[in-house]
Amino acid sequence: MGARGSLARQLLVWQLVVVTCLLCAVGVLAVTQAGNNFRTTEGRRVLSVAETVAAQYIVGDLENGPYELAAPAETARSFSGVDFVVIADAQRYVLASPYPDQLRTTLDIGESTVLSGRSWVGELDGSIVAHVPVLDDKGGTVVRMVAAGSKSPGFFAGFLDSPDNALRVLGVALVIGVSGSLLLARRVKNQTLGLEPHEITALVENREALLHGIKEGVVGLDPQHRITLVNDHARELLALPDDAVGRSVEDLDLNERIRDLLTGRATGADQIVLRQGKVLTLNRMPIDVRGAVVTLRDRTDLMTLRDELDASRHATDTLRAQAHEFSNRLHTISGLLELGEYEEVRGYVSRISSAQGEWRAEVGSRVGDPAVAALLIAKASLAAERGVGLRMAPDSELDRVEDGLSTDLVTVLGNLVDNALDALGGEQGWIEVGVWQEEDEVRVEVRDSGPGVAPEIAEEVFEHGFTTKAAAHGQRGLGLALIRQACVRRGGSVEVHNSGGAVFTARLPR
Repeated sequence: MGARGSLARQLLVWQLVVVTCLLCAVGVLAVTQAGNNFRTTEGRRVLSVAETVAAQYIVGDLENGPYELAAPAETARSFSGVDFVVIADAQRYVLASPYPDQLRTTLDIGESTVLSGRSWVGELDGSIVAHVPVLDDKGGTVVRMVAAGSKSPGFFAGFLDSPDNALRVLGVALVIGVSGSLLLARRVKNQTLGLEPHEITALVENREALLHGIKEGVVGLDPQHRITLVNDHARELLALPDDAVGRSVEDLDLNERIRDLLTGRATGADQIVLRQGKVLTLNRMPIDVRGAVVTLRDRTDLMTLRDELDASRHATDTLRAQAHEFSNRLHTISGLLELGEYEEVRGYVSRISSAQGEWRAEVGSRVGDPAVAALLIAKASLAAERGVGLRMAPDSELDRVEDGLSTDLVTVLGNLVDNALDALGGEQGWIEVGVWQEEDEVRVEVRDSGPGVAPEIAEEVFEHGFTTKAAAHGQRGLGLALIRQACVRRGGSVEVHNSGGAVFTARLPR
C-alpha cells in the first residue's frame, strides 16, 4: 500500500474524521439546546416552589424564628425535588437553609431584584435560582425573601446520564462511515484503474513530461472532435491558439484537409498536409469510444531534401533525354555518312546546332537569373523527349533576383511545367512559359495546349491531395499545393483559367 497508505485507508481515515467532527458538532448543539431547555423549565419550577413557600403565612410572620421556618422550607424542598430552599430576612440574613453552615450568613443574591419587591429568576453560582420577596401587611416593604434553586447539569451530563444511547449513536455513525468509505474507495479505485493517489499523481506528472518533452506533436480528441490535450510541439506545428483545449476542431482556423484528418473523415497512414509553410505528416489512431490521438511530425526538411532529390532526378532525366536525343542524332548522322550524303550531314548538323543554340540564346537573353535559366534549358530537353514543344512568351523578361525569390521561382516554374507535361498526357502539343519582372513582383504564366481545367474545380486543384492521376491519395496532388504555398508565403497568389488550354498565372511579390 505504500508509505502514504492505500486509497481505501485514506478515505476511511478522512471519513472517520468527518464523522467524528460531525458527531462533536451535533453533541455540542444537543447539549447547548438541552441546557437552554433546562434553564427555561427549571427556572419556572424553582420560581413556583419559591412562590409557594413565600405564600405560607408562617413565613411572613416575623415572630417565627429559624426553627419554625426550617420545617416548611424543608418540606417544600423534599416534595418539589429542588436542591435547596432558603429563607432570609430583609437584610439577607439566612434564617432557614438545608445547609447548616449557611445559617446566620448573608445570602448572596447577585443581580437579583428581590430587595425592590420583584421576583427574579436567573443563574447564580452554577445553579438556577428563583428569588421571591415576602412583603409586610401593607404590601410595600420587603420583610423576608425565599430563594429556591437547582444546580445546573454539567456540559456532558446528558451523555453521562445515558451512556448507552451515546455509544449506540456513535456506533451507528461509525458503521455508516466505515461502510460508506469502503464503498466509495472501491468505486473510486475502479474508476482510477486500481491506482493509488500518489501513483495517479506520478502518472500525470510523467505524462506531462512525456508530452511536452517529445519532438513529435500530439493532439488528443474526444468523440465530439473536441481537443482534450495538445503538447507544445503540436501547438507550434498547427499554430493553435492558447485556448485550443476544449474547442472543437471545426471552430479552429485550420484548412479543410487538416480538419478531415483530425476528425477521421480522411484516413490513411503518414498523411501529408501543409500548414503555414511547413510540411507535416499526420497519423490518427482511434481509441475505442473515447476519441482519438493524432501524432504530427515536421517533414519540411525531409520534403526539402526530397525536392532537391527530385531536382537531381529531373536533371538525370534531362541528361538521359539529351543522351537519348544525341544517340538518335548520331545514328542519323552515321546513316547519312554510310549513304554518302555528306552535304545532307552538313545541313543536318547545322540545323541541330542552330535549334539548340537558338533556345539557349533566347533563354539567356530573356532570363537573367541563372537558376531559372538553367531550369528552362533542362525542361526543354525533357519536353522534347515527350514530343512537346517548349517555347517562351515573346515579351518575357527577368533580371537576376534575390536568392529567396529565385528558389521560389524555380519551385513554381518547375511544378507548373511538370503539371503541363502531365496534362498533355504524352500527346504532342506545346507549352508556353512567360516570366515578367514588374515593379514590385514577378509574374509567371504557363499555358499549354491541353484540355484545360474545368471551371468548377478551378480552386480545388490547388488543394493538397487533389489530383486527376491514378495514384495513391496523399502522395500525389502536392505540386500545385506547393505552388500556392510558395506564393501565399510571399504574399502573392496563383490562379488558373482556360484560353485554348489551361493558363496558370502566379504572382510572387519581391
